[in-house]
Amino acid sequence: MLEELDRLQSEGLKDLGEVSDAQALEQWRIVFLGGKGRMKAAAGWLKDVPGPEKPAAGKRLNEVKNTLEQAFEDRKQILGGGTPKASAGGKRGTGPVLDLTEPGLELPFGRRHIISRVRNELCEVFARMGFEVAEERELEDDEHNFVHLNIPEDHPAREPIDNFYIDEPDGKERPRMLRSQTSTVQIRVLEDAIAKGWGPPLKFVAPGRVYRPDTVDATHSFMFHQIEGLYVDRRVTLIDLKTTLFQFAKSYFGPDAEVRLRPSFFPFTEPSAEFDMKIRLNPNQPAKWVELGGCGLVDPAVLSAVGLDPEEWTGFAFGFGIERIAMGRYSIPDIRLLYENDVRFLRQI
Repeated sequence: MLEELDRLQSEGLKDLGEVSDAQALEQWRIVFLGGKGRMKAAAGWLKDVPGPEKPAAGKRLNEVKNTLEQAFEDRKQILGGGTPKASAGGKRGTGPVLDLTEPGLELPFGRRHIISRVRNELCEVFARMGFEVAEERELEDDEHNFVHLNIPEDHPAREPIDNFYIDEPDGKERPRMLRSQTSTVQIRVLEDAIAKGWGPPLKFVAPGRVYRPDTVDATHSFMFHQIEGLYVDRRVTLIDLKTTLFQFAKSYFGPDAEVRLRPSFFPFTEPSAEFDMKIRLNPNQPAKWVELGGCGLVDPAVLSAVGLDPEEWTGFAFGFGIERIAMGRYSIPDIRLLYENDVRFLRQI
């Protein structure tokens, strides 16, 4: 074993002397000093050494290991440009010297896109008011996008000019579509809750993408984001809706937020209202009233469509445009800025 250890040391030092770069040095370390290297294998030889000879063999094994490790450190210092530890040759490095006191490069931190941030912020605000978060499919059918939401067959909202319908391979009479509103989540969550027996009461918000073939301008896009809210329980009133929306506005926009409800009409709520807020879209112009979305008490026909007795259960619903809220919160004058991915704009918010 002693002869084998002498041969191992000689070969290791010889091969190390031929190493000329960091990659070759690392390969040498793996071969000789690695977890499955030759020194590790040499340690296994001790079990075959006769008892009286084990002390001498163990001592020589440690000497060879220390010698190779020291030689490795010296070579690493030389290749790295530093000053090597004391070695037999007494050579010093000739490569470039590293200034370890020089400050490192400051790398920029990434962050979420403004739409994702606002979406998460809205969910957090409503979560503090007891709302859970629900998500559902974006490819919808006519039943959930229109029928169960009490939108009649002749309603103009069904027109192809206002929706993205899918060309079905089997020519269905009622083709599927990219959902035009997150109100579809109301129906699917209510159906699922009733089928599984865990509700109502139900209280949730549903953020997500919706699609409408609108002409793109400063305030419209063919794809945008909404956050839908629904609360179904016994004896839910318009006061509950108004309190929820006003508390949301004060919490998210600050105690000075100016909001109002205007009477309106939606097929799936009765009574219905528009929720407006006075916000400053352009920092160089005065604040003005901007519609954030619609709201109202859930129409009894919608509750009946999912199997709930409207004499026992009532509820309210609301739906806001997330882009509108982001524009109001951060004074963004044009919705197109949110999708152009201009780094100069994204760094400002």
